[in-house]
Amino acid sequence: MDPDTLLPDAPPAPDALEAYRSPSKRVLDKEIGLLDHHCRTFIGLSPFATLATASAEGWPDVSPRGGAPGFVHVLDEHRLALPDRLGNNRIDSLRNLGANPRAALMFFVPGFDETLRVYGTTTVVAPGELDVDLTEFGKPPLSVLVLQVEKAYFQCPKSVMRSGLWDPERRVDRSAYPTFGAVLRDHCRDTTIPADDAVMRAALAEEL
Repeated sequence: MDPDTLLPDAPPAPDALEAYRSPSKRVLDKEIGLLDHHCRTFIGLSPFATLATASAEGWPDVSPRGGAPGFVHVLDEHRLALPDRLGNNRIDSLRNLGANPRAALMFFVPGFDETLRVYGTTTVVAPGELDVDLTEFGKPPLSVLVLQVEKAYFQCPKSVMRSGLWDPERRVDRSAYPTFGAVLRDHCRDTTIPADDAVMRAALAEEL
């Protein structure tokens, strides 16, 4: 089926939903409209999050974001500041937010099976507009995404438990897959890209 023929707001087929039970009161009650002290502490421990946005046409995008624990700054119980640092310069997320300011963040803490989901409406500002030191790796961010929190809730641990994400015994040896450089050489059809992982990582480390 051509994905362009699918309506972005088309509901799932009714038959596909019959296997699901109704959510419990506890599952519904855990959604709150602000960042309580548990949310703020979790964000302060988190070195990694995913940022979900959507284009004006409804095409979704998920972007990984990382830094030192607490790299996403809690400004108050209703606002988060996510520094945007040098990446691949596609700026897909920022372009999406220019057309559709709604976004979602999912926070991970290494060793924790639960995750935190935060939804809201965003604005993109210059780093100097906030009275917060956003310097990391000796560099200021290029811009800052400020998210006005509309809802937040903790995701149950089941998916991370199933995946064994933090289990050292389930860690995949890097030799099981080509280096990132080798993959890019194939994807881009560019033999000038170094296949040596150490060379690639050294170049990336200079831009952190």
